[in-house]
Amino acid sequence: MTQIFWGIIRVMIFQAFYRSTNAEQPMSSSDVETYIWLGQAFLAALPWNIDTDLRSMIRSGGIGYELVRPVDLYSYWLSRALAWRTAPMLMRAIPLLAFAFVVMGMMPPVSVTTALAFAISMCAAILLSAAITTFLNVTMLWTITGDGVMQLTFGLVLIFSGMLVPLPLFPDWSQPFVNAMPFRGLVDTPYRIYLGHIPISEVPQHLTHQLVWIVAFLIAGRIALSRALRRVVVQGG
Repeated sequence: MTQIFWGIIRVMIFQAFYRSTNAEQPMSSSDVETYIWLGQAFLAALPWNIDTDLRSMIRSGGIGYELVRPVDLYSYWLSRALAWRTAPMLMRAIPLLAFAFVVMGMMPPVSVTTALAFAISMCAAILLSAAITTFLNVTMLWTITGDGVMQLTFGLVLIFSGMLVPLPLFPDWSQPFVNAMPFRGLVDTPYRIYLGHIPISEVPQHLTHQLVWIVAFLIAGRIALSRALRRVVVQGG
C-alpha cells in the first residue's frame, strides 16, 4: 500500500509540473506516469541495500562457515543476491501492476516485440542489480557494517537510475554522463524500451550497455572477494 500511495503522490507532482510549463518536454505526461508505476512495481529489484544476513555473519565470525562450504563463494553470494532481488520484486510487482493498469490507466507496451525487448532488458537489469549487490556485500569484508557504502549507493541509484526523475528530463549537458553510468540499466533502459522511446533497432545497443556493466561488476566483485579472503581473519573461539 505504501508504494501505491507514494506512486500516486509522485504522479500528482509530475502532473503539476506538466501543467505549469509550456516548454516542450522529452516525455509526455502519460509516459512519465507509466514510467513512475513501473518504478514502483519493480522497486524491490534495485540494489539499494545490503544482505543483512551476510553482515551478521561477517560481524559475528560466522563467515568462517561460509568459507568451508564446498561451493564457489562468489557464485553462492551472487545466487543469494539474485534470489533476494527477484522474489520480493515479483510479490510486489504483480498486484501493483494490476492496480496501475485497472485503476490508474497505465499504458501497455506499444507492441509485442517491444514487450519482449522489455522483458529481456528487465532480466538484464535484475542481473545487473544482483552483481552490484554482491559487490556491495563483498565490501563488508573491509567495512564490517557496510552502512557508508550502502548510503552512498542508495543516493547514486536513486538519482542516476531514473527512479527519482526520469533521465530524459535531466539537463542536456548531463545526458552523456548519466547515460554512461551503470545505474541507467537498472531503470531507465527497460522502462524506455517499454514506452517505445528506444526503438527496436536501438535495443541491442542498450542491452550491450547493460551487459558490459554486468560483466564489469562480476569481475570487480570476484577480484575484490579473492583479495579479501587472502586477508580475512576470523577472531573468537
